[in-house]
Amino acid sequence: MEKLVSSWNNVQTVPEKYVFPPEKRPGNLTFNAGKSIPVIDLEGIAISQDRDSTIQKILKAGQDYGFFQVINHGVTEDLMNDTMNVFKEFFKLPEQDKTSFYFLRNGEWIGVEPISKAFVVNMGYQMQIISNNKLRSVEHRAVTNSEKDRTSVAMFFIPNGDSIVEPAKALVDSRNPAIFKSFQYKEFITHFINKTG
Repeated sequence: MEKLVSSWNNVQTVPEKYVFPPEKRPGNLTFNAGKSIPVIDLEGIAISQDRDSTIQKILKAGQDYGFFQVINHGVTEDLMNDTMNVFKEFFKLPEQDKTSFYFLRNGEWIGVEPISKAFVVNMGYQMQIISNNKLRSVEHRAVTNSEKDRTSVAMFFIPNGDSIVEPAKALVDSRNPAIFKSFQYKEFITHFINKTG
């Protein structure tokens, strides 16, 4: 088994199989400084007036971008640091212990200005299905930076494999028919992994 990139030591060039052909490379990325994903402040979520406003902001971000950042989320700095330490330990594991967690995805380019201690939230395919296509799930990719470390931690809400995923009944009627079929979650994840792996 070939070693994973995260396990390489003293490697000067990336093996050819990991290099995109020139026609698939993003080229010189330029981002419109005026366009970025929304930043949603969760500090006032407990107050009902702020709660309704925050929910509307989340829905709008989900419809327009499929992504948003949250600040003042209530997760302590200690917990964030402990979580990052767990992931650092994970990347030190032998490659055979990590390979089952890796898969590749294609992405679309949008600039995300990092905010310290903020979380970037991706609505995901399940929310697109449950919302009957009202919320977006977008493909994404991180751009590396040769000057700064960057760690991405993907966390998923995963239902039981036998759970049914379908458009919410409250969002489906004669004027808004269901766009997606009902299916068991295990069917979805098997298809997704086979398609992207």
